[in-house]
Amino acid sequence: MTARFVRLRIAGFKSFADPVSVEILPGLTGIVGPNGCGKSNVVEALRWVMGETNARALRGGEMDDLIFAGTTARAARNMAEVTLTLEGAAEIAPAPFTGQDELQVCRRAERGAGSGYRINGRTTRGRDVQTLFADLASGARSSAMVSQGRVSALVNARPEERRTILEEAAGITGLHGRRHEAELKLRATEANLARAEDLRLQLESRLGDLQEQSEQASRYRELSQGLREIRNRPSGAAACPRP
Repeated sequence: MTARFVRLRIAGFKSFADPVSVEILPGLTGIVGPNGCGKSNVVEALRWVMGETNARALRGGEMDDLIFAGTTARAARNMAEVTLTLEGAAEIAPAPFTGQDELQVCRRAERGAGSGYRINGRTTRGRDVQTLFADLASGARSSAMVSQGRVSALVNARPEERRTILEEAAGITGLHGRRHEAELKLRATEANLARAEDLRLQLESRLGDLQEQSEQASRYRELSQGLREIRNRPSGAAACPRP
């Protein structure tokens, strides 16, 4: 079974001062309304919860601009939260959610404090969320997110950009993300090994001096013990002949 989006809940994000749930039913789901009613904000909320990190790509100057700023009749909000519910995600769910059919991916931002991610109520990394949607051939910057001017951009795309589109269609984008993360971990491990080797050489250079000091300390203990034994002997005991 292929995972699919079933519900998008938006609260405090951009123009959504009050919580709103959008049911994503099988087939085609459309949002209809006049200009300025917030249709584009729904798509941007979806992109945001899937891991978009550039506020300018969401028509904002910084992340705090994505939180409802208030109006003359409504007070501003200090928090924005978007939750995307997926069904049929048992095969692509990241650890420790492997085997769970339903996933609730949540991103929450607090004014002046940045944002964080949760999956089924547990805090997780943004990279894990991005990889999850990459496995679904989706994501904040996926070619599946078609917006104004996107079609012409795809038609005029360079060969490298078209290759990315084909990789998304083949469902291997997540593999590239995992490879990149594995390469970063490998480089960090190599750096740690190099540092450990430097420390080993430094300790080896000191080993000879420490061994000599250890021998001197052992000799000192032996002499001190012998001196204490001599001092503790009764006076004249060695000169008294046995009867």
